[in-house]
Amino acid sequence: MNYKTVYGCAQGTYTEKKSEFIGQIAPVKTAEQAIAFIEKIKAENRKARHNVYAYVVREGNVSRYSDDGEPQGTGGVPVLDVINKAGLTDVCVVVTRYFGGVLLGANGLVRAYSQACSLAIADADIMEMYECSRIVFSCDYNLYGKIKYILPDHEAITEREDFADTVDMTLLVKSELVDPFTKKLTDISNGQLKFEIEKGLWADFSAQAG
Repeated sequence: MNYKTVYGCAQGTYTEKKSEFIGQIAPVKTAEQAIAFIEKIKAENRKARHNVYAYVVREGNVSRYSDDGEPQGTGGVPVLDVINKAGLTDVCVVVTRYFGGVLLGANGLVRAYSQACSLAIADADIMEMYECSRIVFSCDYNLYGKIKYILPDHEAITEREDFADTVDMTLLVKSELVDPFTKKLTDISNGQLKFEIEKGLWADFSAQAG
């Protein structure tokens, strides 16, 4: 089980016939957090003509959007469509429009709002979140070398290493790989390795370290 979201806020700006479209994206966990982000952006852009938005959150499987006064279907739906096509969830995007005096027409609005959202996503750090387990154990230095060698094959992330008389290791392993990984640990340690497993966690595996 996995999903994609963003780490921190990001933004992108698109200009069409003197209208400025500022797309801003933020990670959110709930609809309440999304609404708070929308209100924050509106407060920061009180002179803007429109603050179009869309958000998608896993909690309650909720997605919402608003054209904020633009012709129906020309703002919120295109922004939501870009979010969905990017495969993102637990995110909120607000596209602020400063009107440039020239009407863009429906097609122009759809293009501009879509582009501003796309640019904000392109500026964001994407996280690939996977359900995982934390595996904690201590090993001697000889076994440590063997364990480090097999980590990439099991897509494990090294969360912590403490070097003393033995090596204390904390690893994150995707849920579906925990059983084969722990079996491998048992095999290479001849059953001597004792480990603790904490299940039901989520972690970013977009930049795996092993």
